Amino acid sequence: QVQLVESGGGLVQAGGSLRLSCAASGGRFSIYTVGWYRQAPGNQRELVATVTNTGSTNYADSVKGRFAISRDNAKNMVYLQMDSLKPEDTAVYFCSLGPVLFKMYWGQGTQVTVSS
Repeated sequence: QVQLVESGGGLVQAGGSLRLSCAASGGRFSIYTVGWYRQAPGNQRELVATVTNTGSTNYADSVKGRFAISRDNAKNMVYLQMDSLKPEDTAVYFCSLGPVLFKMYWGQGTQVTVSS
């Protein structure tokens, strides 16, 4: 089974930057779409960014121009570079892989808090 482990979250001032990392293991990585989602208290989990096996990216409108997703297939890693952070970016960020036969795989999440 696939395991995903996020790291890199923390507390940052508005306008600052963070880079999130996600390490994948236990399954094939290179052929699947990977991405980042986030969930704030009381809200639904929402898509932040995805990158396909061919490198095509997709971003939520709210993060376009500020966030960049990337992947390193040789290391089974996916990253999210977050610049110009805003308080409304505060959420738990989850790494994802899939769908694999209709199933999505998720990491445990990492907290990102942006202070004003």
